Amino acid sequence: MSDKHDILEETHLIINPDDSMGPIFLRNVFVGIFLILVIVFPKIFINTQIYFKSREISTLSHEHDALMEENRLIRAKVESMKYKSQVLDTLF
Repeated sequence: MSDKHDILEETHLIINPDDSMGPIFLRNVFVGIFLILVIVFPKIFINTQIYFKSREISTLSHEHDALMEENRLIRAKVESMKYKSQVLDTLF
């Protein structure tokens, strides 16, 4: 009877393995998730910072271009006013 019982226990373990989630398995899952977050979070953070700095640089570049064009127009107006002033001074 003992041999039958031993064979039955061994086949039972093969057919129905003990797949319980023990504390070691859960610990390994949490450690794995933590390691993935430690690796992925800095990449996400750096990409976000690069994106916002790029937007800021783009905005400043557009403002710079607008100010350069405005400066060119103002210089042209000043030059025109100087010319008119010189012409009017010579007439009187």
